[in-house]
Amino acid sequence: MNDLSSSQRRATALRANQQCYDSLAAAHAPLCKPASDAELANPLRTIDPLGWLGPSIAGRAVLCLAAGGGRQSTLYASAGADVTVVDLSPAMLELDRQAARERKLSIRAIQASMDQLDMLNASEFDIVIHPVSTCYLPDVGPVFHEVARVLRPKGLYISQHKSPVSLQASCHVDASQRFSLEQTYYREDPIPVLNDSNAAGRRLRERGAVEYLHRFEQLVGGICRAGMVVEDLIEPVHADDIAETSSFGHRAKYIAPYLRIKARKLSSSTTRSQLLLLPL
Repeated sequence: MNDLSSSQRRATALRANQQCYDSLAAAHAPLCKPASDAELANPLRTIDPLGWLGPSIAGRAVLCLAAGGGRQSTLYASAGADVTVVDLSPAMLELDRQAARERKLSIRAIQASMDQLDMLNASEFDIVIHPVSTCYLPDVGPVFHEVARVLRPKGLYISQHKSPVSLQASCHVDASQRFSLEQTYYREDPIPVLNDSNAAGRRLRERGAVEYLHRFEQLVGGICRAGMVVEDLIEPVHADDIAETSSFGHRAKYIAPYLRIKARKLSSSTTRSQLLLLPL
């Protein structure tokens, strides 16, 4: 483990990751592409193929957290939601503003880190949408507590995360045509930068980003400890049976790259249930 304090680790990650995403925005990277006309024609189907959001989000207050880039905010606004987008990168937020102007949509864009949302009111949102980004902070606990704070009772939190096993594993096969576990699971230091950037690596890791592995207990357990209950969890399927060796689709046959979680904030009148252990 490194000798940096938690505040130093956080500051280093924020600085590097803001620069990373400012650069991605300037380069028009795939993560910075706005939604297409076809996707916007039926935005709810695009953003919610599982039906987790219900038949309509019209009029709902939605926070797109760490979700700049011009895609998430326009899709949710096109579905009728009252959208706020928060992101660390000013360049990514400018893409949201540009996309909103072009689509004649109204969004609120705020530059902030996902673990410090003091500018947002308690119980302000019906839904918090959180694409892959928790890996960019060393501690996810404060993120989940902020999400729970800004959600209304019984509000939804839908998040996607890089699988900890995926962050442990190599991005290419070895001489035996196998992927291997290369990084320790219990760690405070960031995941090392990839030395070789093959197709899978370019898809899974952002060049220049500082990324942390968060264990399942920190992700799922952290959401629960913040005052939310997990209602569903999936590992989106990206496996491709005909993909080339060491490509993203080939690797996904063996290692699920992401997990997607549906959680709901407990109502103010709800108390946590106690686990009773009965004798056998």
